[in-house]
Formats: sequence, C-alpha cells, structure tokens
Amino acid sequence: MTDSASPDAPLILWLRREFRLSDHPALSAAVATGRPVIPVFVLDELVEDWGAAPKWRLGEAIAAFDAALRAKDSRLVLRRGPALTVLRALARETGAAAVAWTRAYDPATRNRDATVKAALKDDGLEVTSHPGHTLAEPWEIETGQGGFYKVYTPFWKALRARGVPEPDRAPAKIPAPAGWPASDSLADWRLGAAMRRGAAVVAAHAHPGEARARDRLHRFLSDKVAQYADDRDRIDLPATSGLSENLTWGEIGPRTVWHAGLRALEDGGRGAETFLKELAWRDFAWHLCYHAPDLATTNFREDWNGFGWRRDNREAEAWRRGLTGEPLVDAAMREMYVTGTMHNRARMVVASYLTKHLLTDWRVGLRWFEDCLIDWDPASNALGWQWVAGCGPDAAPYFRVFNPETQAEKFDPDRRYRDAWIAEGRARPAATALSYFEACPVSWGLAPDEAYPDRIVGLKEGRERALAAYAEK
Repeated sequence: MTDSASPDAPLILWLRREFRLSDHPALSAAVATGRPVIPVFVLDELVEDWGAAPKWRLGEAIAAFDAALRAKDSRLVLRRGPALTVLRALARETGAAAVAWTRAYDPATRNRDATVKAALKDDGLEVTSHPGHTLAEPWEIETGQGGFYKVYTPFWKALRARGVPEPDRAPAKIPAPAGWPASDSLADWRLGAAMRRGAAVVAAHAHPGEARARDRLHRFLSDKVAQYADDRDRIDLPATSGLSENLTWGEIGPRTVWHAGLRALEDGGRGAETFLKELAWRDFAWHLCYHAPDLATTNFREDWNGFGWRRDNREAEAWRRGLTGEPLVDAAMREMYVTGTMHNRARMVVASYLTKHLLTDWRVGLRWFEDCLIDWDPASNALGWQWVAGCGPDAAPYFRVFNPETQAEKFDPDRRYRDAWIAEGRARPAATALSYFEACPVSWGLAPDEAYPDRIVGLKEGRERALAAYAEK
C-alpha cells in the first residue's frame, strides 16, 4: 500500500472457492481492516478450463453467495479475463489499496497467485493471502525428518495431535464501498452451457449455498453419525454427509465441520471419529498435491512409468456411458451423470474396473470425473485415482482388484442401488434410472427400452489379465 493511500480506500477480496461468510479467515481479516470490502470473482483462463459439471456448479455457488452477501448489504462483483489484468483494472476503478484472498495449493493456481501477488505489490498495493481451504496448511505438518507424509495414518495422527483452530464467525456487517464497480452478468457467462440438457437434471440433486451446507451437517450429525462407521460403505443407504459438494466450493469451512464432528465425538457419537478421519483424508490429498505438484498428471511411484496402460479406447467409452454390462459399475457411472456425485465406495469400484479390468490409464478416468463431478476436488480426485490404480502414495496393493459382483453383494445386498440407476430390462424402472436418459447426450442414442448390454469383459478374465500385466511391471 502506498503512503498516500487513504485508510478508507477499499480492499478487494478475491474469491475463488470459498463461497461462505463464516469460517472465512480472509473475509474476517478484510473486515477487520475497517476498509470497504469489494468481493470479486474472476473468471480467468484457469476456470475457463474446468469441466462441464464443475463449471455449472460454480455458477450455482456464485448465485447463492451473492444472495448471502446482498443480505448483508454487500455483493459479489463478477469480472472475466486474466486475473492480474482484472484485479489491476478494479484497483484503478475503485481506488483500492489492498487485495486479499484464500490460498490454494494446486500448481497452476499457485503459479498464477505468485505472479499476481508480485505484480500487485510492485503496483504499490498491499497483498495478503490467508488460510481457510484446509484444516492445516500443507507445509505445517511434517514428518520427524522434516519431509512430507506419503502415508495417511501417520498424517492423521500428526493432524489430530496438532489440533485445528476454531472457525471464525460470520461478520455482523461487511463495509461497503461508496459506489460499486460494474459487474458482469452471471447469466451472460453461460457457465452451464457445456452441460446442455443435463444441467436441469443435475440441478435437482445439488445443494448449493452455506445455509444448505450447514443444514446437511446438522442433519448428518443428528441422524446418521452414530452408524457412520458401520454404514458409510453401504452404497444403498443414505449414510454419508454429502458435504463433499459443499466443501469443494467452500460453502462450509473445513474447521466448522471438524469442530462439529469433535463435539459429536465428545457427546458419544460412535461414528464421529471415522467421519473426522474422512475429513482429514481431504487434507492429506492437498498435502500431497502441494508437495507433489504432478499428482494429477504423473505416476507418483516412478516404477510405474513403464507400465503399459492402454490409452483411451472403445471399452473406456462404454465405461463412461455406463454400458459395460457390469450392473454396479454402470449404476455408479449413471448416478454420477444424473447427480454430479458418486458414493465413495462406488468410485473405488469403477476406478478399479477401468484401470484393472480394462487396463486403461487412470488419467482417462480422472479426466472424466473432472468433467462430470459437481464435487470435483483436484487433489482428492488425483489421489483417489492413483490410490486405486496402485501407482500412488499409500496406494492399494497393485494386486487388489475390486470385484464388482462381490462388492455389490456386500454393499448393495438388496439391489436397491443398482435398481435405482439401471432401467433396461425392468417393467417399471425407477425415476432415477430414467433420468439418466434425460441427462445423457442425445448423440449417444440411448433409450431405456433397449436391452441391457452384455459384459464387455468377464470378471475373472479381466482380473487375470490385470494380474499378469502387473507381474511384468
């Protein structure tokens, strides 16, 4: 900040994935300065590159957060273009003296932010970045040797012992500038364009906004946490919190969830510690993404670099469309296309099927999830795919091949999940199963009255082929 800057000069709060008022250190710090605060979201080239479902869900998050801000006599300013160009222009227009944001940890964002911070400081602006995306900053938890953790269990123990700060409360008031800068129209951005007709179908299953996220957390801790440790892998039961969607968009803060889970644990919630461990797994993913920035593009274990993964192929396309002839796999892929989410146990099964039964490169699956998930989290997505494929940190043993039939018998014993998502061959298909045909591209030419496909690979055949390939690795 230059010496001549007025103490009443505004502060630009650059939002990225933190669309909430509480548990928001950057917002709290901005309000504490006493300056007028101008919240802004920049649709830059990094965001333009996102997949169809994440970009659509971003629009929902923006709309909900703008409404929450307006209830406090503030608003969210929207601008499109390179981040540095946009922020410089806003600073000139508003006379802003400072810019603040919440830190992110993927390599592209870190590189962009470093460039923006240096340039804005050179312009004479005060620039600050704040925590808030994770329970702990990725560099704050170290091994005894000073390195980063590559195995989850010791990471969890270190995080648990370190503790997590209490979340900030939402500010009572957000100081507004004397005049608001012009804003783009959210509708004009057409963030849902790539979803085509699927957007209306997925919208029925999304829960955008901080209020709905907090309601989800409350209902989970009130009604489900006691059975969570026992039921969380049951894909036929509504046993999980569903908060991955809201955590992805920062509609609820991780510290809020953590301390609510701790209170449930102290109150005797039997599954609360398991729930906290799942929340910590998200931190573990970001810890790894920070220290191993190629996590989403390169085998974490270098000895896998010579493995003969198949590139994209016809069987992988059948997998994408939910037409493998393997009911559990197809049900899960269709659930994702209709709801934008997928049960975590089902994610493991479909990832194992693609990488092992079909011997297809894990990055093919990673990119499809990146396009279809409304809870797409770059770090968790990358870690999950590498973990299942066997080439990642703390990976499942390479010889572990999930058998979709036995997984279905164990975690969908009454076929409720498969029946909810597979329409073919049923006289009265479930509405959810039919909705897949409303969401999928017309060009696929699919209809619910067609015959269900035969298996594209036998389960025993696929397992043996995978194990033979791994043995030669």
